[in-house]
Amino acid sequence: MSNCITSDKSTSGGATSDRANADTITHSPQQEDGLSILPAHPSGDRFGRDRNALRLPSFLKRQVGKGDQVRAVRRLMRQNTLHTVCEEARCPNLSECFSQKTATFMIMGKDCTRACSFCAVGTARPGPLDPQEPQNVAEAAAELGLKHVVITSVNRDDLPDGGAAHMRDTVEAVHRALPQADIEVLTPDFLGDMGAVELVANARGLKVFNHNIETVPRLYPQVRHKARYERSLAVLKHVGDHFPNLTVKSGLMVGLGEQKSEVFSLFEDLRAHGVNIITLGQYLRPSRRHAPVVAYLTEEAYDVYRSRALLIGFEHVFAGPLVRSSYHAAEALRNAQVSSPLSL
Repeated sequence: MSNCITSDKSTSGGATSDRANADTITHSPQQEDGLSILPAHPSGDRFGRDRNALRLPSFLKRQVGKGDQVRAVRRLMRQNTLHTVCEEARCPNLSECFSQKTATFMIMGKDCTRACSFCAVGTARPGPLDPQEPQNVAEAAAELGLKHVVITSVNRDDLPDGGAAHMRDTVEAVHRALPQADIEVLTPDFLGDMGAVELVANARGLKVFNHNIETVPRLYPQVRHKARYERSLAVLKHVGDHFPNLTVKSGLMVGLGEQKSEVFSLFEDLRAHGVNIITLGQYLRPSRRHAPVVAYLTEEAYDVYRSRALLIGFEHVFAGPLVRSSYHAAEALRNAQVSSPLSL
């Protein structure tokens, strides 16, 4: 996700007009489909080509962190030839998480075999897997003293198992280095290969299995053209059915043009397929080459979605403009464990 902010330094009359137009776009909430939203781009600019379409409302702007702790985490990652999804996906929470010495490790390289229109991660032919990576991740997690470790990956459709064995090995290496830590994975769909899903789910030390549904089924052809909504649901259900010891988690973006009723239906699907925790946050457009933002949701809109999801029976719902899959992941797990009948 992007936290790019366009600044306007011009003092010309045209720039003044642009600023006025931007204010109209980003600072005038309106009711649509029973939700309080902010239009993301000028009326008629269907594809978000107007440069004002990249301007963010003030509540979505975050300063890029450059403190000592942020630099220390970056340095540690580079020393171990590691990547974080925080950096590759341009997460707006990077400075907050890095300053707390937390990060989501992104394994199997920084190049993805897919080209989802919402994602800032690069697309290219990936290189071979690094056999030292599992141990490097474990050592970095131990040096950071993490209590909750999140491991994700790019899609590796070029590999027979989608990289599942490598992800399992990384989880188990972290578990050996930090036996008291909770470990969470955020996985690809492995092209629906349930054998690959089981390789990861069976990893020693794993606590949370997360696979993001990302958006409503109607938008899959535009947003996740190589993925399948039913395939993602099947992955989640398989883990929920066969690994009751794991907490199952999924996340989605809003602001892509989905309707409230579609999100409500998606909630029902996730709950019916065994999901315990959901995260919901604003889609932020990485560049004008990516899918345009249709709307920015206000806090009132997230309240509507949060209330509905809790009513359906999710153990924890983390919803807000800057919420991402791994943001405050330890807190989400703790709250879900408190809410779960198994903990009573």
